[in-house]
Amino acid sequence: MNALLTASNNNNNNNNNNNNPSQNIFVNEREVVRTAGRQAISSFLDSHTCFSVLRASGKVVVFDTRIPIQLAFYALVEHDMQAAPLWDPSLCQFVGLLTVTDFIDILRHYRSNGLEVTSLATRSIAEILHQVKMTSTSNNKSTGLSPFLSADTTTTLKQACRILHDHSLDFLPVLYPEDMRVLATITYTNILEHLVTHFREQRRLFDDTIYELGIGTYHDNVQVGYAHQTLAEALDILAEHSLGALPVVMSTEDGDGGNGGSHKLLGVYSRSDITFLASASDAEDAISNLKLTLGEVLAQQRTDVATTPDALHTCTKQHTLQSIFEYFAQLRFNRLYVVEHQNQQEEGGSTATTDNSSPPILVGVVSARDLVAYFLE
Repeated sequence: MNALLTASNNNNNNNNNNNNPSQNIFVNEREVVRTAGRQAISSFLDSHTCFSVLRASGKVVVFDTRIPIQLAFYALVEHDMQAAPLWDPSLCQFVGLLTVTDFIDILRHYRSNGLEVTSLATRSIAEILHQVKMTSTSNNKSTGLSPFLSADTTTTLKQACRILHDHSLDFLPVLYPEDMRVLATITYTNILEHLVTHFREQRRLFDDTIYELGIGTYHDNVQVGYAHQTLAEALDILAEHSLGALPVVMSTEDGDGGNGGSHKLLGVYSRSDITFLASASDAEDAISNLKLTLGEVLAQQRTDVATTPDALHTCTKQHTLQSIFEYFAQLRFNRLYVVEHQNQQEEGGSTATTDNSSPPILVGVVSARDLVAYFLE
């Protein structure tokens, strides 16, 4: 609270403060409210453990590293799982986490190095990972699985968020400390779901907009893909920038001469979208599908999965943090795309929009990771 008094006690700034003291008070009060909001969420995350986010019943899949990697991938698809821990029986310990996107990266690795993809049907997870690791080391590239990191049931949600954030992870296995059984694999989305369900606060601490708070990535910093680009090109962008999804846009000249104009949002391609893999008859067919354009991939996306975390959901720069929490409670998204409609730009960013006949203009993106990171500051 001493921040409220700092400006008035500084002789060098007396004249400025006297010119507009009410503005200084308002700014400082807003900072106090923002700090109180972050502290309230931080305290909540500190007081709840990973055990509290586990469902009463659930399914856990663990892979033995001796099974064929292609079989492991199709098992993930069959069980509708995004990730599974890997158990090495020779070491009697977990050695990594296999995700759907890992299999995609392995296909890309085989394609770029001219390796025989048909061997994926018979080669074990351990063999493939060793080969990828050796090839990546010789090429001075970082490819393959990260070391196995986990939490246990007593780990606080704040500690779990730190592990996810500091190691750039999407999934965190939760183990039972007594016998090291894997109980679940949690994500930022699981933690936010628990937060919006159980957090209670009477004070109005979250009325600032996400744009004012600097939550998310905006304007030229947003990586995009174009409908005419191939899936292989999109995956390269995702890998280069460590992204989980890529907004697909068409570029239209806006007369400013800046970076090709405004980006009209057509859809989103997520690394977890395995349509091009699931529809393939074998690994060679999957490699061939990498030549599809993003426009073709969007046309093939299922329309009955709009409630999945990777579906396209949008908001505006005017949405408050409170409203974003409410959105999350309803949609359980992994990310929101910040947009403006054409008449918003013409009217200087007004929140009133009535003409939604044309695709919205992409302004930014806010992920579940961004929301959690804000409260870790």
